[in-house]
Amino acid sequence: MISKNQIRLVRSLELKKNRKREQLFVAEGPKVVGDLLKAGYKAHTLFALPEWEGAASVMSAVSGTSPAMTEAPTVTLVTPDELRRISFLQHPQEVLGVFHIPVDTVGETVAHDWPAGQLAIALDGVQDPGNVGTIIRIADWFGIDTIYCSPDTADIYNPKVVQATMGSIAHVHFHYCSLAALLSRVTCPVYGTLLDGEDIYRQQLSKEGIIVMGNEGNGISQEIRPLITHRLLIPNFNPDTETAESLNVAVATAITCSEFRRR
Repeated sequence: MISKNQIRLVRSLELKKNRKREQLFVAEGPKVVGDLLKAGYKAHTLFALPEWEGAASVMSAVSGTSPAMTEAPTVTLVTPDELRRISFLQHPQEVLGVFHIPVDTVGETVAHDWPAGQLAIALDGVQDPGNVGTIIRIADWFGIDTIYCSPDTADIYNPKVVQATMGSIAHVHFHYCSLAALLSRVTCPVYGTLLDGEDIYRQQLSKEGIIVMGNEGNGISQEIRPLITHRLLIPNFNPDTETAESLNVAVATAITCSEFRRR
């Protein structure tokens, strides 16, 4: 049985100000919830249907895979109607988890925070939650485990972002910081996709660096553009015909990451 206070708490976490105040976020579905538990995220409460297979084994699964999790979370069994009342999904998926937001590097990020010898992604004002979640999933797929976010990038703990990651939020590290401060201090290559860039398929690409992806409407900001050391262009293959004006930022990220990993 779920209480009114529990319903009120879960629904309040749709808003960033409430997530910040409570230091909690919502994840839904066996895949996303399971991946977060395995990665050591501390659950506040799990609301589950009786048929959720993870309910009976959550204690052993958590204690067996994550030394950071010292106790099993509380599992509150709910009815389908109760799950629908707290879910942010059109079709709820057996379990909804309320998790503690982990302590992160928020604020000033210095150069040595960048994982030397590896690729990282920087999101410069990417505001659509679906795009941010998809980019996290793309980063996870291509083995990129660090993402830097400008303060005006969508909150990664927005329920829509969490859901779009399909569990990849558990595998990637995030840092909200001043991208200008970070990029002005790193010594690695800084890549960015720009309309005046060079054809990505003809450029030498390194195994390390930071790939900057810009805002959906305006691209990389004027503040960050001078800090791009390698300007890349994903070419339009039908320049003489009328085509789409641009690529979705998540699609562009996938193409860019794929080209880096293909080399």
